[in-house]
Amino acid sequence: MTDDSRQARWENRTQAPLAVASMLFLAAYAVRVLASGLPPAGRTACLAVIFAAWAVFAVDYAVRWRLSGQGPRFVRTHWLDTLVLVLPLLRPLRIVHIYGAVQHRRGKPRLALHARVVTYAGLSALLLGFAGALAVYQHEHAARGATIRTFGDAVWWTSATLATVGYGDVTPVTAMGRLVAVGLMACGLALLGAVTGSFSSWLLQVFAREDDERPPGR
Repeated sequence: MTDDSRQARWENRTQAPLAVASMLFLAAYAVRVLASGLPPAGRTACLAVIFAAWAVFAVDYAVRWRLSGQGPRFVRTHWLDTLVLVLPLLRPLRIVHIYGAVQHRRGKPRLALHARVVTYAGLSALLLGFAGALAVYQHEHAARGATIRTFGDAVWWTSATLATVGYGDVTPVTAMGRLVAVGLMACGLALLGAVTGSFSSWLLQVFAREDDERPPGR
């Protein structure tokens, strides 16, 4: 059996566990950040779930690196997986990856290419926005001079940042909050570019089809 087939079998078997780990990570992180009255035992349990989810991603990454036989080149060819392993806020994106894999496993995807791009971008924005709002709220709400005092403020700021609007009514003041802001700005630009490009391509196809269907002489 080749390494490629072994890697494919491993990826097929770990899709569901990785999706569950992503959801557990996001749920545990949300409870730890938002549940202000959580007892120490509960906070410890949430932290254990967070680290367990990271361990699942780390084991999966190490196994696929070993099965790929690519050596250090694996990091470059699987850059998204590397970022997901290093940056906790990106781990929920594995849910989007699993959604795409399920669509392809059923044969021909039910949605057209442009609809899939919009769907994936929407899911990514929703998951990134929620995780980003949690991270910003965690580091900002108790900081001196902070304008992001509530989780609602964090959600509003995250939505404006991902949409590349940037009203400026609330802004992060801590180093970690600004680091999260930079990541969200980059993700927002990428998602906006993907949706805009897909929509433009769809419009061009619609206009081209209308020209082809127009009777000659008109």
